[in-house]
Amino acid sequence: MEWLFAPIDPARAHEVASGVAWHGRSMVLAWGILAPLAVLIARFYKVLPGQDWPQELDSQVWWRGHWMGQSLVLLLTGVGLGLVFQTGEPRDLHAKLGYSVIVLVCAQVGLGVFRGTKGGPTSPAPDGSLRGDHYDMTPWRVMFEWVHKSVGYALLLLASLTLLLGMWDANAPLWMWLVITLWWIGFALLFVALQRQGHAVDTYQAIWGPGTEHPGNHRKPIGWGIRRDDDHRQPGE
Repeated sequence: MEWLFAPIDPARAHEVASGVAWHGRSMVLAWGILAPLAVLIARFYKVLPGQDWPQELDSQVWWRGHWMGQSLVLLLTGVGLGLVFQTGEPRDLHAKLGYSVIVLVCAQVGLGVFRGTKGGPTSPAPDGSLRGDHYDMTPWRVMFEWVHKSVGYALLLLASLTLLLGMWDANAPLWMWLVITLWWIGFALLFVALQRQGHAVDTYQAIWGPGTEHPGNHRKPIGWGIRRDDDHRQPGE
């Protein structure tokens, strides 16, 4: 079993400073595990298993799971960044990609804060009307959804590449490569299974249902592989 603990590149030693080691652990936890899970929850659990949709609407489980998970990602990213700066400012390709990840994360946070109003029956406007950026699917909300989703998936890919480069730079032992590879394979298989079972329900319909009285149901859903129902089937059916 000694081969599992051997570095990926036998020509180099696996010797990293304590701060760099904890930087790596923080970033793997944040971007290798928590960020993908937060995306998976947001994509596939807007309607929960066993939820009597569309009689039961607007489950908050996916929303809380997504923002709490990504808040932890943001916190761990800040901690990891502080740890690595203890050993001097990094300037290699891994660092440049890492800075790009941080810039995109900040953009995502800004988009989330200024995503607009919700509206609809459960969150009416101050004047009592149902008007809201989300309920009406205003141009601002449409832009937000396209950019937020596109940048989110791009972030996962960029962060994954950055993690792999970091592991290579640290000459991580083989067991680390095996664990992260098996985790990503398992995640990909679960993603595909949930997608094929129809769990990627349109956010708008998950919140307000499929009724034609809701203005957002008169436009196409935003994003790839999103399920929109007019026959009230449960996800997975």
